[in-house]
Order: sequence, then structure tokens, then C-alpha cells
Amino acid sequence: MRKVALTVLLAGVLALTSGGVAVAQPGHQDGKDRFPATINLPNGFRPEGISIGKGTSFYVGSVGDGAIYRGDLKTGKGKILVDGIPGNAATGNKVDKRNRLWVSGAGTGTGKVYDAESGALLETYPFADPADGATFINDVIVTRDAAYFTDSNRPVLYVVPIGRGGKLGSTFTTLDLTGDLVFADGFNNNGIEASPDGKTLLVVQSNKGLLSKVSPKTGRTKQVDLGATTLPGGDGLLLQDRSILYVVNSGKVTVLKLDRSFGSGRQIATIENTGFDVPTTLGAFGKFLYVVNARFTTPPTPDTTYTVVRVDAFRGH
Repeated sequence: MRKVALTVLLAGVLALTSGGVAVAQPGHQDGKDRFPATINLPNGFRPEGISIGKGTSFYVGSVGDGAIYRGDLKTGKGKILVDGIPGNAATGNKVDKRNRLWVSGAGTGTGKVYDAESGALLETYPFADPADGATFINDVIVTRDAAYFTDSNRPVLYVVPIGRGGKLGSTFTTLDLTGDLVFADGFNNNGIEASPDGKTLLVVQSNKGLLSKVSPKTGRTKQVDLGATTLPGGDGLLLQDRSILYVVNSGKVTVLKLDRSFGSGRQIATIENTGFDVPTTLGAFGKFLYVVNARFTTPPTPDTTYTVVRVDAFRGH
């Protein structure tokens, strides 16, 4: 989700195995693959976060005004689900199992929950007062019991409980982060993910390029040992197959293999593509990853074009 200075890498290669790459242009269509390789978003939209919903639906939020766009991965078509409002913003978002869309509100200091079908606003959580400028609600992950929001300017997670039958909590708690994770000047915590059982959270710290595991009960953090690998500009996270973690950082996608405890890991691949233009977040569908091009190095205008690019997910060992 936003925004440390990113170096856009347009090397036009797709890493398929550890240490090896194969030349690749942006994906294409053929007789066996009818899904579009590039999906156009509305001009001037200023996208940031993406999540995959029911069927082939996907959702992208606008950091410019908080609008939510719902599209179809199969057709590449879509429309605005939630209208933007000046002063609003949307960064990370996630669709839960009850077809609710959780949205991080960036500098507004809020988190919101929408009906992912109708776009109706179900709840707003005022996490932090935006008046002092010391908040940036960046990303969100949803487990069975709660939703967790990161704040890039404060060493906390905001926690919204989810009750029996999926009932939304009427309020939230603030979980202080302690342990290895230490905030510094600049943009700190960004993307967040959770283990399948919800007992471990993973958070990437953009300015230091570090990955931490977090106890959702205590807020205690422990740096994940990645050896010599760092993740400068770390943004969106996506955990697949219990141990493969995709990290969007510095214009590419870094692929990590984590151990069972999430205490250590190693880099096994890098995904780069000529279609990337300051990518921020990603979602997965089948054998593909869908990566949002935020284009932060391009001055936004009402006519600026934005896209979601499809690339192959990592297939290896």
C-alpha cells in the first residue's frame, strides 16, 4: 500500500525457479486461456489495494477518494461499486468469507466494512484522529475471529472482533506492538497477512525492509530470519499454500518460502514483468497473480490510465 520511494524495475523477466529467470512479456490470451492479461481500470482512478472475491470478482480501492471498483477477472469488465468522496481514501482491502469488504482508510484514520455485493456501508471504525497527521491505516487481514489493520505511522494494530455467526464488533481495540519491531523515521508497517489458523500475523516494515511475525494475542513481534534477503519498500503481502509468501516490493514481487513456525524463510524466486508500473498489492486466482499498478511516479490526472496485470504464480519447490 503506499509509498516509500520505489524503484520501478522493468526488466521484463519472470522468475520461475530459485536463482533462475525466463524472459517474459506481459501475459497473453490464447485458445486455452480466455482471461485477459491486462485489466484496465477507470482513468484517473489511482488504485492501491486489490482482493479477490467470490467467483471471478475482484475489488480495487482508490487512494484518491476511497472509491471501490468491482471487476471480473474473466471478462476484464467492471464498474464502480462504491462512489468516491473527496477526502476519503482506500488502501488495502480484503473480502471475507461472508462477502464483506474490509477497507483501510489511509490518512483518514478509519477502517470501513462494505457489503461486497451491494456496496452498502456496514460499519465504520474511527481508529485514530487524522487531525494530527500521525496516522496512516494501510492494510487489513481478516481471520475467523478478528480483522487486523496496520498503521504505518504508529506501532500498533487496530483489532475489530468478529463474533459468533460473523457478527461485526461494534468497537475495536488497539494492540501495541512490542519486541523486535522498532519504528523509525519514514513509512513503517505496511502489508499484513495471517497464518491459516489465524494464530500468527505477518507484517512487512517498508522503510527497513524487514518481515516480522506478530502474536495477535499479545502484540509481541519477532523478526523473521530471511538470511541476506531484505524487502525494501515492502508493500502488499499474500500467503499461499501455508508457506509461500509473495511480497510486492521495489517494483517487483519477491517470493519467499517460510518454515512452519514462520520464524525463518528464504527467497526462492523473483517475479518481474514489463507490465509493472510501481506495483503495490496483489491477489491470487488459480495459477495466476493479479498485480495492481499504482503508478506513483506518474503525476495523476483525470486521464491517467491504470491497470491490473496478470502474471503466473510461482510454480516450483
